[in-house]
Amino acid sequence: MTSAVSNEPAFDPFEGVDENGRMAPKHYDAILLASFGGPEGQEDVIPFLRNVTAGRGIPDERLEEVATHYRANGGISPINEQNRALKAALEAELARRGVDLPVLWGNRNWAPYIKDVLQEAYDTGYRRILMVTTSVYSSYSSCRQYREDLGMNLLKTGLDKKLQVDKVRQYFDHPGFVEPFVEGVRESIAKVRAQLDGKGMTDGKIEILFSTHSIPTADAEASGPRDREFEEGSAYVAQHLANARAIMDRIPEAAGMDWQLVYQSRSGAPHIPWLEPDINDAIAELPAKGVNGVVIVPLGFVSDHMEVLWDLDTEAMDTCKELGLAADRTPTPGVHETFVSGLVDLLQERTLENNIAIRPALTELGPWYDVCRPGCCANLRGEKPTIAGADSTVGVE
Repeated sequence: MTSAVSNEPAFDPFEGVDENGRMAPKHYDAILLASFGGPEGQEDVIPFLRNVTAGRGIPDERLEEVATHYRANGGISPINEQNRALKAALEAELARRGVDLPVLWGNRNWAPYIKDVLQEAYDTGYRRILMVTTSVYSSYSSCRQYREDLGMNLLKTGLDKKLQVDKVRQYFDHPGFVEPFVEGVRESIAKVRAQLDGKGMTDGKIEILFSTHSIPTADAEASGPRDREFEEGSAYVAQHLANARAIMDRIPEAAGMDWQLVYQSRSGAPHIPWLEPDINDAIAELPAKGVNGVVIVPLGFVSDHMEVLWDLDTEAMDTCKELGLAADRTPTPGVHETFVSGLVDLLQERTLENNIAIRPALTELGPWYDVCRPGCCANLRGEKPTIAGADSTVGVE
């Protein structure tokens, strides 16, 4: 494939979209890997947290409470280095397949900022960009907020009718994301079983905790399109539950084991309801259930960023140790070969050249939409301009 740079004037963001939210393949000039971003030194921590919490009026002294997680790691979030590694892995896989598209990288909350990357892309001559994000599920913060950030930054740079940015579908149940967890859970079960055997507990009971980021209950209920019903009234919750079942069904060693979906990394005012149970509360209840070992699965996360390293590898594992539970945390997909290959498959679903027409999904909920349905994952704080949605306005004359 060649990345022929187009010089098109104003475009139609709904061009080629069918009634199911599936977009016809197009020519693209570049790929954008979009992520959350993170600080890369002690002096970056508070400015980064100000970016994350912009508009909420949170004083620096409260931000410093969260900053301790980063400060314990030298003020460095691992997410940026992980994104550099993922960018390189994507470039290598695209090259291996003969797909000649450059990979750009931009963050929502730290350098390289998406706004700057969009301007640089336009100045280079790119006119159509296909975006893939490091957030997998459907909710405001993991999908629509990315679409808003792109829309608002296109407007700020004056590129809203000059540069088109489309987005690949949410890929929570794509084999490329799910299969690395299947492999990881299988290996973690073996490790926890070995720990129990070493304690003489050959018949020890193991429970599997699938952990994801907690979000406000109202945001969870607003996730997904309005014209579908979901388990527990939430696409966000339903997608995680469906994935957990798909993983368990693929692991014979897990047959008969109990499992549950738990949450982590809650923030915000204590009077606002968030998804529960918290992982540490769930772990605390396990001994009374006769559980001797725990497998912790970071099902909501693509890579081992700070919330995985702190909330799971530090706090949750400390809780397990205090309770005398054998425990292991499975890897995130990171740059697993299957995950990287799956991301390139997702990109090729949308490219005209080297197109992949089959869209796999391992749960009954997918494959998800290329173009989000009207009102999908609504911003309860007030709607903003977005891209890649049926109710988008950016780029429309």
